[in-house]
Amino acid sequence: MVIKVFVATSSGSIAIRKKQQEVVGFLEANKIDFKELDIAGDEDNRKWMRENVPGEKKPQNGIPLPPQIFNEEQYCGDFDSFFSAKEENIIFSFLGLAPPPGSKVKKSPEEASSLPNGDVAGEAQSATEGTEKPEESGENEPQKEDNEDAANLAESQEKNEEEGETATEETKEVTEEGAEGEAEEEEAEQGEEEDAGEEEAGEEEEES
Repeated sequence: MVIKVFVATSSGSIAIRKKQQEVVGFLEANKIDFKELDIAGDEDNRKWMRENVPGEKKPQNGIPLPPQIFNEEQYCGDFDSFFSAKEENIIFSFLGLAPPPGSKVKKSPEEASSLPNGDVAGEAQSATEGTEKPEESGENEPQKEDNEDAANLAESQEKNEEEGETATEETKEVTEEGAEGEAEEEEAEQGEEEDAGEEEAGEEEEES
């Protein structure tokens, strides 16, 4: 399986030349075998590239611009697709190649979902669940605050009731003290009246 990169070596577009250099340089740096095919100087290469790029990948004018990447006869994508795959670290999946041993390369979503053991799919699901949990906890925050408010309100009510009972007891004590004081005053008055009566009786006896 050979990677084919269709380029235009004599292109007058600086942007196209930069894109071609980036693709070729990346493949060389990662020691990926590829074949560079020039469409500027070879009409067959140009014709083959145009015929094998899928219709949905062609621009409005119908002429796909280089670089275009194939794995043998299988279309891989254009520069934008290549760049996205490189950024997502799924370049080997993009090229249809097996990643080198020991490499930490992600598999494409299509490959991950088709795995029989479902390990990667399971990791993706757990990651999704992990993102949902903060949202759920975020929804529970107002309810938590309401519960805290209710608890605080109950505490304040209990405190007010305790203060009310304390005030009632103090009032009761004051009332009892006042009642005792009045009783003592009444007894004193009655004693004075009795003493006065006794004195009057003594005076009457003396006069008689």
